[in-house]
Amino acid sequence: MRRFIPADFSFAPLFALVPGFTVLAAFAIDRSVTISEAGLSAGVIALGAAWAGLKQARAFPQTVTKVDTTLASVILDALPDPVLLLDGRRRVLAANRAADDLLGQGIHGRDIALSLRQPDAQDALRKAVAGAAPRSEADVVFETPVRRSYQLQVMGVPRSEALSVRAVVALHEVTALKNAETMRADFVANVSHELRSPLSALSGFIETLQTSAKDDPIAQDRFLTIMNGEAGRMARLIDDLLSLSRIEVNEHIRPTTRVSLANIISGVVDSVHIKAEKKGMTLDVDLPSEMADVSGDEDELREVFQNLVDNAVKYGAPKTAVRISARMLDAFIETGTPGVEITIADQGEGIEAEHLPRLTERFYRIDKGRSRSMGGTGLGLAIVKHIVNRHRGRLNVTSVLGEGSAFHVQLPISKR
Repeated sequence: MRRFIPADFSFAPLFALVPGFTVLAAFAIDRSVTISEAGLSAGVIALGAAWAGLKQARAFPQTVTKVDTTLASVILDALPDPVLLLDGRRRVLAANRAADDLLGQGIHGRDIALSLRQPDAQDALRKAVAGAAPRSEADVVFETPVRRSYQLQVMGVPRSEALSVRAVVALHEVTALKNAETMRADFVANVSHELRSPLSALSGFIETLQTSAKDDPIAQDRFLTIMNGEAGRMARLIDDLLSLSRIEVNEHIRPTTRVSLANIISGVVDSVHIKAEKKGMTLDVDLPSEMADVSGDEDELREVFQNLVDNAVKYGAPKTAVRISARMLDAFIETGTPGVEITIADQGEGIEAEHLPRLTERFYRIDKGRSRSMGGTGLGLAIVKHIVNRHRGRLNVTSVLGEGSAFHVQLPISKR
């Protein structure tokens, strides 16, 4: 049925005149109206008109504000960066989907300071909303679920330009840029140290081959074998550094592809069993018959378990077993959704408790001489940690001296 009265039509002005005309009619029932009575009726009519005007004045900005912020939300949703509109009390009037994803769905109508607690961010917001600065900037870091860096930009809006909006807040992610800067600094500090020893050794052997061992075939063969090993270690170091750099750049981006952990572990076991047989070791695999898939990057997860199983064989005692098992988790602590835990346990010397918190640091080694003699670069567990972080998982290590160590990788199950 067609409506003849608009939805926003108000009878308030009409109702406001009723009391005044009622008073006037009461005075005029049986006699003429005096000047004072007419003035009183006019006063009542004027008060009614003022009330109606005030009611419309209050309704108008509310309607405009609602239309203004709703339209702004639709426009802002098209922007990739988180953007918010604030009123004069720093409350969130509108936010796009990117802002909701970053700060949570409950930010609407709340003070933005509850979500952006960093002092620099608070200062930038205060200046822009108060009109002290037309534009303010600050660096903001979110530590969970992974460390992400943003550049906060706050633009003040003059009162003459908008009815309710006093500031526009934009957050531009600079995580990749910050990571690249950190990696460049780490590369100079760590790699120069790690490459100094093999380069010095190669330089010494080359000088020896050119002088005293110039006509000694036996010494030449021995030195060339050592040089080949040192060159191979440098190549592995460069490969691991490139792998770590690639992972760190994309660590804040969670993979979404569904992958089968059972297939990955099966492939890793097939590639490592020859190395285990040389030490008289066995690889015991105990996985659930129906293990759920996870969201992840198949190549990166393969690198995780390849690294951990290789280490278990490398540091496990000869003629022992490496046990690879899995169990389902009812509620994964990071997401609250079901998860899976893969455990790789060896029967080696074990690790002292003081070393456990630092195992995943780059270039950290418990026994540097032993690690280097086995071809280690000191980056394997750092790579494992960053890959697990990218998959929003957890890496835990337990160890008992004289009995062995166990590495537990927890990952959330893929949503179907």
